[in-house]
Amino acid sequence: MTALDVLMLGLALGVFLCLYRALRGPTPADRAVSVDILGVLMVGFCAVMTVATGKDLYMIVGLAWASLAFVGSLALAKFLEGRSFDD
Repeated sequence: MTALDVLMLGLALGVFLCLYRALRGPTPADRAVSVDILGVLMVGFCAVMTVATGKDLYMIVGLAWASLAFVGSLALAKFLEGRSFDD
Protein backbone atom coordinates (compact mmCIF):
# COMPACT_ATOMS: atom_id res chain seq x y z
CA MET A 1 0.00 0.00 0.00
CA THR A 2 1.52 3.28 -1.09
CA ALA A 3 1.37 6.66 0.59
CA LEU A 4 -1.16 7.88 -1.97
CA ASP A 5 -3.44 4.97 -1.11
CA VAL A 6 -3.23 5.83 2.57
CA LEU A 7 -4.04 9.47 1.80
CA MET A 8 -7.04 8.48 -0.30
CA LEU A 9 -8.34 6.18 2.44
CA GLY A 10 -7.92 8.93 5.03
CA LEU A 11 -9.77 11.41 2.84
CA ALA A 12 -12.54 8.87 2.19
CA LEU A 13 -12.91 8.30 5.92
CA GLY A 14 -13.16 12.06 6.43
CA VAL A 15 -15.86 12.27 3.75
CA PHE A 16 -17.95 9.60 5.46
CA LEU A 17 -17.58 11.33 8.82
CA CYS A 18 -18.62 14.67 7.30
CA LEU A 19 -21.63 13.09 5.61
CA TYR A 20 -22.65 11.53 8.92
CA ARG A 21 -22.42 14.92 10.65
CA ALA A 22 -24.31 16.60 7.81
CA LEU A 23 -27.16 14.11 8.11
CA ARG A 24 -27.25 13.85 11.90
CA GLY A 25 -26.05 17.30 12.94
CA PRO A 26 -28.19 18.68 15.74
CA THR A 27 -27.98 22.29 14.52
CA PRO A 28 -27.85 23.93 11.10
CA ALA A 29 -24.45 25.38 12.01
CA ASP A 30 -23.05 21.85 12.50
CA ARG A 31 -24.37 20.88 9.10
CA ALA A 32 -22.87 23.98 7.50
CA VAL A 33 -19.45 23.28 8.98
CA SER A 34 -19.55 19.67 7.83
CA VAL A 35 -20.43 20.71 4.27
CA ASP A 36 -17.61 23.25 4.35
CA ILE A 37 -15.14 20.60 5.51
CA LEU A 38 -16.45 18.31 2.80
CA GLY A 39 -15.42 20.94 0.26
CA VAL A 40 -11.93 21.05 1.76
CA LEU A 41 -11.71 17.27 1.52
CA MET A 42 -12.69 17.39 -2.15
CA VAL A 43 -9.86 19.85 -2.78
CA GLY A 44 -7.60 17.36 -1.00
CA PHE A 45 -8.78 14.61 -3.34
CA CYS A 46 -7.97 16.84 -6.29
CA ALA A 47 -4.48 17.52 -4.92
CA VAL A 48 -3.79 13.82 -4.39
CA MET A 49 -5.04 13.03 -7.89
CA THR A 50 -2.76 15.73 -9.29
CA VAL A 51 0.25 14.13 -7.60
CA ALA A 52 -0.82 10.61 -8.59
CA THR A 53 -1.43 11.34 -12.27
CA GLY A 54 0.80 14.33 -12.92
CA LYS A 55 -2.03 16.15 -14.71
CA ASP A 56 -2.73 19.72 -13.69
CA LEU A 57 -6.41 19.49 -14.66
CA TYR A 58 -7.24 18.11 -11.22
CA MET A 59 -5.60 21.07 -9.50
CA ILE A 60 -7.59 23.50 -11.66
CA VAL A 61 -10.79 21.68 -10.66
CA GLY A 62 -9.67 21.83 -7.01
CA LEU A 63 -9.07 25.58 -7.19
CA ALA A 64 -12.47 26.16 -8.80
CA TRP A 65 -14.10 23.94 -6.16
CA ALA A 66 -12.38 25.88 -3.36
CA SER A 67 -13.57 29.21 -4.78
CA LEU A 68 -17.16 28.01 -5.07
CA ALA A 69 -17.07 26.45 -1.60
CA PHE A 70 -15.84 29.73 -0.11
CA VAL A 71 -18.62 31.75 -1.72
CA GLY A 72 -21.17 29.12 -0.73
CA SER A 73 -19.97 29.18 2.87
CA LEU A 74 -20.33 32.94 2.99
CA ALA A 75 -23.83 32.78 1.55
CA LEU A 76 -24.88 30.04 3.94
CA ALA A 77 -23.46 31.91 6.93
CA LYS A 78 -25.43 35.03 5.98
CA PHE A 79 -28.58 32.94 5.53
CA LEU A 80 -28.18 31.23 8.91
CA GLU A 81 -27.58 34.60 10.53
CA GLY A 82 -30.83 35.87 9.05
CA ARG A 83 -29.34 38.70 6.99
CA SER A 84 -29.96 39.40 3.34
CA PHE A 85 -27.28 38.90 0.72
CA ASP A 86 -26.76 42.61 0.08
CA ASP A 87 -25.83 43.51 3.69
